[in-house]
Amino acid sequence: METLYSFQIYSATSQLPEEWDYLSVDNIFLSKAYLSVLETSAPENMTCYYIGLFENNRLTGIALSQFIDLTQLASFGDRDQCMKTSIRNFIFKRFSSQVLFVGNNMLTGQNAYAFSKNLPIKTALKTIAEATKSLQELIDSHGKKIHLISFKDFSETEIKCFALPEYEKHYVFTTQPNMFFLIQEQWHSEQEYVNALNKKYRDQYKRARKKIVGLEKKKMTLEDIIAFEDVIYDLYFHVAKNAPFNTFFLAKNHFRIFKEKLKDDFLFYGYFENGKLIGFNTLIKNGETLDTYFLGYDDTVQKEKMLYLNMLYDMIGYAVEKQFKSIVFGRTALEIKSSVGAKPIKMYGLMEHRNGFINANMPMIFPYLEPEMNWQERNPFKDI
Repeated sequence: METLYSFQIYSATSQLPEEWDYLSVDNIFLSKAYLSVLETSAPENMTCYYIGLFENNRLTGIALSQFIDLTQLASFGDRDQCMKTSIRNFIFKRFSSQVLFVGNNMLTGQNAYAFSKNLPIKTALKTIAEATKSLQELIDSHGKKIHLISFKDFSETEIKCFALPEYEKHYVFTTQPNMFFLIQEQWHSEQEYVNALNKKYRDQYKRARKKIVGLEKKKMTLEDIIAFEDVIYDLYFHVAKNAPFNTFFLAKNHFRIFKEKLKDDFLFYGYFENGKLIGFNTLIKNGETLDTYFLGYDDTVQKEKMLYLNMLYDMIGYAVEKQFKSIVFGRTALEIKSSVGAKPIKMYGLMEHRNGFINANMPMIFPYLEPEMNWQERNPFKDI
């Protein structure tokens, strides 16, 4: 019997096949529970689509796609005001404002797809290419003209799998690295992590911990998150709008919905000064990996209390004590994350512009699209 491969595009999680979560078991970010978070509280300029891959009508692969309309953003980020930033913003608004991602633009790492072990990777990627073309046509039919298609984020090994005729016109690019923290097997407490630091960074740890004395850290429940929702959003938005580049802003109810849907797999920690919420961070349990998510803080308190650095230490302490194997810290604040022990992992993506001339010149154009980040890698450990 000839093997037939096909795909199906879904626009709602209620449409997903019953077997979907069998394939998402190793990645919470492809699970129905997480996808329902996106469906309920995605950024206003984002629409999610879900792709099922079938072998003779049996589900053998799943993928996430996000359509982002950048014309709905008032700003891409307020921090950097320079000529290069102005050129980048002009290019995005004029030529690349409507983007189709295969993957998750809200996270760092390969959260684009999961396949059955029996599904050949090349067959899967060829089928995804067909699904992406069909999805373009679907979105175009709704009056939204896609300018740019992008696949993100892949390791050096994973990106090589895309060496197929279906992707030959795609430009392969690298982005800011993913800061990855590997937890050593011999660590069982935060103090054991601290003991592994060299003197300079043990002193940094001690200095930061002294600064935070007097603040109360609280693990917040769903009811707490709802009660502080306005303050939480203000703290988040202050940090987000001062980032070098944004393609979306979270909905105000995003953290509430996240807690409702993922329950104990979503952790929300608030930092209080005299009863006032002045900062927060969020974590997501993903198997043996702990993923850091969005955070927020009052900038004046952050500087005085070294709050961001203390949050990093708290995340590491939690992960060590709960025996996670690694932490995904993402691609922001590279140097300070390096100072606590995170290592950069190079990430790759592919993109194709639907304008042939622009696509042919993408190697020249791309440096204007990706904000440049100069930073110095640190090695805080004695002998790791």
